[in-house]
Amino acid sequence: MSLAEMFQKYPNRRYVMYGGKGGLGKTTFSAATAYWLAKQGKRVLVFSVDPQASLSDIFERDIFGKGAVEIIPNLYAQEIDADRRIKDYQKEIRQKIIDMYGMEKIPEEIEHYIEAASAEPAMEESAIFDAVVDIVIQGGYDYYIYDLVPLGHALYYLSMGSIYDAWLQKITGLREQMREYDSVIATMRREKQTEEDAIYEELLYIKNRIGASSRIMTDTEKTAFYFVLTPEDMVIDDTIKAAGLFAKFNVPLTGYLVNRVISQDLEKERIPEYLRNRIEMQRTCLNTIRERFGGRVLAMVPEFDNEIKGLETIERMARVMFGEERT
Repeated sequence: MSLAEMFQKYPNRRYVMYGGKGGLGKTTFSAATAYWLAKQGKRVLVFSVDPQASLSDIFERDIFGKGAVEIIPNLYAQEIDADRRIKDYQKEIRQKIIDMYGMEKIPEEIEHYIEAASAEPAMEESAIFDAVVDIVIQGGYDYYIYDLVPLGHALYYLSMGSIYDAWLQKITGLREQMREYDSVIATMRREKQTEEDAIYEELLYIKNRIGASSRIMTDTEKTAFYFVLTPEDMVIDDTIKAAGLFAKFNVPLTGYLVNRVISQDLEKERIPEYLRNRIEMQRTCLNTIRERFGGRVLAMVPEFDNEIKGLETIERMARVMFGEERT
């Protein structure tokens, strides 16, 4: 099955993710897919969860931290500003502490804690995850294209949903028990019903948001996850290992896209020795890819002779990816 047939056969898979090692073409494929779908009349948002994302470079527009920016009719792109998100977090936490405990201002020791916690590396991933939850829950698009971070971070990112969910489930469970005890004690004392538990309600709110995002990521009816790889031994080995790890998080792996394939027809020409060697190396690797991934390889995209940036090149990439043009 081709990539185009996959989209036609499963139109309900509205959440599309591209994963793989860094530098293999995830952002390019994300942008090209968004472009192709937009040209089919679908309203599409492509967004990056990679702090070092390059959607701005590819579309040649400064979109970083500006929300969803319209690139062409139906196509919107967004790069998440994690730093700004963290600052919003800090502000929100301060306000909640003030509201909950009736303080006039945040005590100095708590302020230090808020600042220190914000410097933790995990805070950036949390901020990005939260931004993605906002995007997905808000709705408004036919398709959402996720340009994921490189593999290691992507696994962490994808695992955050289940880790947070389990943690919050435990905390909210305990909080619910405490609330029930308080309610029983209030009844025995013939007191009025206990006041609304603001902390419990907040935990429940967070739990529901994360649950909604996690369900989408692992829903085979709504989500398609594609691995991007190149014909190189190390990349193939990493992809096989990563596919196994992703399966543990129940991420529905839909297929593989092979990028930067050098045309073997070049062997008929007078070409430099190093290029001939690379073609031979790729021939062996492509055989391995066919043996290991078989019919789940949905597209073989050739090495382009120019950088993939600008709408004209993105359009050409999209036509090649979706089988409308051969190079």
